[in-house]
Amino acid sequence: MRGEPSCPKCGGRVRAPGLFSDSWQCDAHGTVFPLQPVIPPSVEALGVVVHRTQVPVWMPWPLPVGWLFTGVTYAGDERSGGRATAVACSGPGPLGGVGELILVAEELGVGLGARYAGIDGPDPGSCLNVEKPPDAKVLAGGRPTPLWHVSGAPSDRAVFAGEARGLWLWAVVWPEQSGLLMYDELVLADLREAGAEVELVPCGALSPRLLRP
Repeated sequence: MRGEPSCPKCGGRVRAPGLFSDSWQCDAHGTVFPLQPVIPPSVEALGVVVHRTQVPVWMPWPLPVGWLFTGVTYAGDERSGGRATAVACSGPGPLGGVGELILVAEELGVGLGARYAGIDGPDPGSCLNVEKPPDAKVLAGGRPTPLWHVSGAPSDRAVFAGEARGLWLWAVVWPEQSGLLMYDELVLADLREAGAEVELVPCGALSPRLLRP
């Protein structure tokens, strides 16, 4: 299921470093950290991303009852390391049906979170009103982390964003009503720090949301 790296902001083709540039290039967005092909969910796939990334690999831990890990990807290359990660989980929605969650950790300007959120990126910008109280809170890496609702996203999803460890943390939930999940004060673990516990992560089928934001 291997493919070619793509632009994290638009999914378009990117050109590898060469004679005229020492960075990956997208025709529409210029220099980017290449989004690597989505890795089907497995403990081994998680291990690959965990060992290559420079940013957290956030996952609800423990996972909500009935939820499964359903895919992972990252933006970056062997030289830069991962500068953005996206982890997908799926399970029973709070109001019935199937809920899907993608958690993105990224450096400023990478643009992967905004792409999954369905907004103009690369960062939340004016779509985030931090002057008002946060709409949700999670415990990320042991620290209380406020998240605000991101306005302007498509109506089929609920989007929250905030800052954790000096980086953007995005939570994108489908369908929109499954955003109730974010009001339960989820506990997020950085899987880079999980050690052998990573081997206990239950895996499901690959989430199509990772492939088609």
